[in-house]
Amino acid sequence: MSTDQSASPRRRRFGWPQRVFSQVLLMQLVITTGVTVLATGLFLAPLSAQLDDQAMRRALAIAQTTASPEVAEKLIASSPTPDGPVQAEAERIRKATGAEYIVIMDRGGVRWSHTSREEIGRVVSTDPSVPLAGREIMEIDSGTLGRSARGKVPLRDAHGDVIGAVSVGIEYDSVRDRLFSAIPGLVAYAGGALAVGAIAAYLISRRLQRQTHDLAFSDISALLAEREAMLHGIREGVVALDASGRVRLMNDEAQRLLGLESDGKGLPLEQVLGEGRTSRTTDVLTGRVTGVDLVTVRGHRVLIANRMPTDDGGAVVTLRDRTELEQLGRELDATRGLIDAMRAQDHEHANHMHTLLGLLELEMHDEAVEFVTEVVGVHRATAEQVTERVHDPLLASLLVGKTTVAAERGVSLSIAPETLLPDRVVDPRELVTVVGNLVDNAMDAAAGSEDPWIEVELYAEGSTAVLRITDSGPGVPPEHRDMIFTEGWTTKELPAHGKRGLGLAMVRRLAQRQGGHVEVREAPTGGAEFIVVLPEALSELGDSGEPQQHATAGEVR
Repeated sequence: MSTDQSASPRRRRFGWPQRVFSQVLLMQLVITTGVTVLATGLFLAPLSAQLDDQAMRRALAIAQTTASPEVAEKLIASSPTPDGPVQAEAERIRKATGAEYIVIMDRGGVRWSHTSREEIGRVVSTDPSVPLAGREIMEIDSGTLGRSARGKVPLRDAHGDVIGAVSVGIEYDSVRDRLFSAIPGLVAYAGGALAVGAIAAYLISRRLQRQTHDLAFSDISALLAEREAMLHGIREGVVALDASGRVRLMNDEAQRLLGLESDGKGLPLEQVLGEGRTSRTTDVLTGRVTGVDLVTVRGHRVLIANRMPTDDGGAVVTLRDRTELEQLGRELDATRGLIDAMRAQDHEHANHMHTLLGLLELEMHDEAVEFVTEVVGVHRATAEQVTERVHDPLLASLLVGKTTVAAERGVSLSIAPETLLPDRVVDPRELVTVVGNLVDNAMDAAAGSEDPWIEVELYAEGSTAVLRITDSGPGVPPEHRDMIFTEGWTTKELPAHGKRGLGLAMVRRLAQRQGGHVEVREAPTGGAEFIVVLPEALSELGDSGEPQQHATAGEVR
């Protein structure tokens, strides 16, 4: 006959609990109970020995009191009879002290006193040799009256000779009763301590239950493994800080974006980043600068940071790399400027063609030739002026293009007569970034002024490249001259890609990375003058192998 296994009720299995709360509570209760039982046992063990010792000392004291010279004289002067003076004295002392028995014996071990009158005149049941030898003894032993705590002392006459012994017994049941009477109180105290410990264990376990959200240890282990996989697998940087600003966690992407070799766990954030407290990156990560999608520059990277506080006073910061997007945005702005410049050139070219067509139709051939020569000569002169003084092709092309854009915006861009930059730039792209950002800012500042102009000066001092850009704009107020190099600080409207305030910050970072600096001050004409010094931007020798020097050996003005 087949049995339906599914119909049979599933037997519940009892075993070790899985929840953190239950396991911790059970372990704490077991530990508390074990400690309480152990402490109670350790207390009872010496208590029993102490009660035995007290009973034996009491018996010895009674025996010493009984073994007086008067009792010795009565022993010598009488015989061992139930009605003799020795028995009467022993019974009087026994009743007065509460002893179980008092036995007085002669040197032959014959009893002269006993609680049982028929035992008088008989030899004692235990060995009396020790007290008869003149020594005192305490012991727990069994005799005719059962188990008792005993004290035995010698009985001496007036000359000090041992003529017998006195043996006193304290009923052992009374000692055991005292021990048992102490146990209920001790158990009550132990139970109270156990109850307090159990309540404390429960409260601690409940707190742990709330903190762990009643998870099992296996769940916590799985969550930790998943967290590690997620943190080190995502393409966003994650930095977790405690309430003191120390690093709790930093994933691989955060180390890459911040340019760090280790996660710096347990160290203050300022120490990990290697920057001062005034650093923009440090301010953003520690929360001294608040906001959403905060922009910061770390090395050559443009980062977007968002900070989320945690319940314990710490925070979690996420970092996104916006370097490529920022470069695309700036390239988009530059492309739009070039398109506007090309559109303006198209209009200008159309006007030139219309003028030339009119001169030809009027058969003013000489004037037409003169007009064409003049138009072509202006553009050629500008390009030749730049290439004669700036030998690097990338920088020369940039300045020619910026000249065209500036002309469209009504700004005159000129190259200073002192300019002479040899073709030995180590990293032309970085220098293009610096020049492009400063020229764009100068163009924006000068565009609103009367008779706007920009002057660019580039020259070399050994391996150092020096750049000076002056404009006719309103200048930079003294109180803003440090702030303009901070990431995110700007006075302009947001462009299409949504971020500004990075150009000057990147210029400063590039200069600092080469060991140089950038500064702004008031120009002699009233506008702004930016000066950038880039050590090691040029190689020591040019292509010809000869050192290239500045044309006028000028200083940074």
